Formats: sequence, C-alpha cells, structure tokens
Amino acid sequence: MGTIESETLAKVEVLADLEGIVYDLMEVHEAKRVLWFPSELLAPPPDTDPDSHLRELRERAEGISFPMRVALALNLLTEEGLPHFHRLLAVYLGNDSFWSKWTNLWTAEEDRHGAILHDYSRDSKVLNNPVLERMQFEYLRAGFDPVWDKDPYRVFVYTTLQERATQVSHANTGKLASAYEPTIGVVLSNVAKEEARHYAFYREIFRQVLERDPNRALESAAAIMPAIDMPGVLMPGFKEMADVVRRAGIYGPRDYLKIVQEQIRFWRIELLEDLNEAGEMARDKILGVPARLERIADAMQSRSRTKTFSFDVAFAREFTME
Repeated sequence: MGTIESETLAKVEVLADLEGIVYDLMEVHEAKRVLWFPSELLAPPPDTDPDSHLRELRERAEGISFPMRVALALNLLTEEGLPHFHRLLAVYLGNDSFWSKWTNLWTAEEDRHGAILHDYSRDSKVLNNPVLERMQFEYLRAGFDPVWDKDPYRVFVYTTLQERATQVSHANTGKLASAYEPTIGVVLSNVAKEEARHYAFYREIFRQVLERDPNRALESAAAIMPAIDMPGVLMPGFKEMADVVRRAGIYGPRDYLKIVQEQIRFWRIELLEDLNEAGEMARDKILGVPARLERIADAMQSRSRTKTFSFDVAFAREFTME
C-alpha cells in the first residue's frame, strides 16, 4: 500500500510542475474557441416564423435514417454522462488546486454538448424523448467507475483517447445525417470542434508528463491504450447501439486503431530514451497495440453478418444492416 501511495504522490508532484503549462494551454484554448450556446444554434433565422421553422425542421428530420438516429442517441447519452466525468476529474485532479480551473472550464463547455443534442432531439422529434430520458437516468444511476480512475496519469491517457473518439463519432454522424437535415450537421460540427480542442489539451499534457516521468507514464499508457470503455458502456443497449454505429461507418475498431497510432506518433513513443526495464516493457506493449487492434478489427469484420435491429429510443422501428 505504501508503494502505491508513494507512486501516486510522485505523479501528483509531476502534475504540480505543469501549472504554468496548464494556464498557457488554457489561454490558447480560449483564444481559439468560439463560444456558442444551444439557443443560438437552434434559433430560427431572423424574421422567420418560429412555428414554421420548427415544422420544417421536423419535416426534414423525418428523412434521417434509423441507424443515424441510433448514433445520435448514443452520442447524446455519452455527452450526458458529464456528471460522472466531472466527479472523476474533480476527485483525482483536486478541487483545491490549479487543475480545478481547467476542470470547471471543461465542464462548462461540455455541458452544452448534451444540452444542444437534447434540445435538437426534442425540437426535431427524431428520437423518442421519454425513452431517451429514462435511458439517461438509468445510465447515470449505473455509475461509471473505470480502472484508470486511481491513477492521475491514466486519467490523461484516457481523456486523450476518449475526446478524440467522441470527436470522430460526432463529426461522422453529423456528415451522414446532414444529408437529410442540415441543422444537425451544424450542431455536431460545433460539438466535434470543441472535442478536438479538448483532445489537444489532454494529449499535450500527457506529452509533458512523458518528458518528466517517462517510465511511470509509459506504464500508465500501456494499461489504457489496448482498449478503452466509452463512458456509456453501462447504459441500456450500449453494445447493440455501438454495433449499429460500427456498421454505419461512424466509429469502430479501425477508428480506434487510427487514434492509437496518432498518439504513438505524437508522443514519440519509439524515440523515448533512458528507460528502465519496466518502461521498456511498457513501450514494447504500446508499440504492439496497433497490430492487436488490426487483428480485432479483421476478426470483427469477418464474423459480421446481416442483422436486424430495433430500439425503443428510435420508435422501435426495425431496420437491417450489413
């Protein structure tokens, strides 16, 4: 136990050394950000009749395919898991440190993601909202207690990967669904851009950690990178919904493979020097992750068969996917 406590203390000291960098990154982040709010993005254009605007939105939304509706529901519910994420970041990065300034800023920005997707769902009637709200309730009640939450380094590895994954999922959902209804394309483009900025923050923080404490940082990364559970893993019907999203070409194992490869390059894992034995082993494990993910993706694709789906949140309409 003493060893675990001393390891954690050593990691906290490294993170404390990053205070100036965190403030600099926050300044850059806010300077580049265009702050938007749900009521602005979803408002009818000036001199437009609100009732006609809403009616036309719903008419366009009728064309959104049911796989896209499932993807939208999954994205929405994932964003509405914010209370769990805020809790984890606040507990393990501290409420009484400079990290709280980032955590609070991140929370304020993320809160709008779930809000605008929920407002869009209500306005467009593209989802069964009473079912959606029950799913959200059950999802939050189930909790989210990942294995990485006791290690401050793992927090940054996970958030890097997860923010990038949500960026990809939102962007791809928006591109496909906007072919029928352009407003959702605008909404998800704005959400994805913000996820991209959060991703840039977290991956740069972990790069700084690697510079200061490469052996421990590599061990933490090696524990997370082979596979991550998205925060919605405990929500009702998550696996089936994720299967739809994969089949629709929105997000799947090959997307995660690309994300891992991006981080290996950005963090320059292969070029890290003066590692101890544990650090070398962790680096070898990380460098072997892409080949493992490739095998998983190939196996999943070869086993995939045509399947029929039905989800209450998408009005229990059956649809078949390859």
